[in-house]
Amino acid sequence: MKINNTQPLEYSTEQNQLNILGFWVFLGAEIMLFATLFTSYFVYENRVGNGPSGAEIFELTPVLIETILLLTSSFTIGLAINAMRLNRKKAMLTFLAVTLVLGLAFLGVEIYEFTHYYHVGATLQTSAFTGMLLTTLGTHGAHVTFGLVWGLFIFIQIKKNGLTPATTNKSFIFSLYWHFLDVVWIFIFSFIYLKGMM
Repeated sequence: MKINNTQPLEYSTEQNQLNILGFWVFLGAEIMLFATLFTSYFVYENRVGNGPSGAEIFELTPVLIETILLLTSSFTIGLAINAMRLNRKKAMLTFLAVTLVLGLAFLGVEIYEFTHYYHVGATLQTSAFTGMLLTTLGTHGAHVTFGLVWGLFIFIQIKKNGLTPATTNKSFIFSLYWHFLDVVWIFIFSFIYLKGMM
C-alpha cells in the first residue's frame, strides 16, 4: 500500500481516494431518494382527508430541540475530523462520542414526536399527508439510526487501532454522511415543519 504523505491521512492511499469518490456517488443516490420523498410529500401535503393537518399536529419545541441537537452534532463531527487531522486521537474520540450522544438524543425526541402523532390520530393510514410525513421523517430517522451504529463501530476501531489510513478514511466518509443528514434535516425543518405550521 503506497502512502502519499502530502495528503491528509484519509486521502493518503489510492484506495482511500476511490472510497471517498465512491461515497460521493452514493450520496448522489441518497439525494435522489430524499428528493423523491420531498416531492411526494409536497404533492400530498394538503390531502388530509378526515385526519389532522400539519398546523394541528406540529409542535415547535420538539422540532427546535431536534434541530439544535442535529446542527450541534454537525459541528462536533467537524471538530472530530479536525482533531483527527491533527493526529489527536483522544480529542477525536471525544468529539465523535459527543456527536453520537447528540444523535441519540435527536432520535429520542423523534420517538417522542412519533408517539405524539400516534396519540393525535396521525398514522400511516390516516391520510395521504400523514402517510408521506411519517415516511419522510421515518426514512431520515432510519438513516440517523444507521449512522449511530456506523459511528459506534468507527469509535471502537479507532480506540483499538488508532488513527490509521483505514480508520481515518472511514471517519471522514462517516462525517460526510452525517453532514448530509443535517442538510436533509434543514430541508425537513424549513419546508415541512415551518411551512406546515403557517
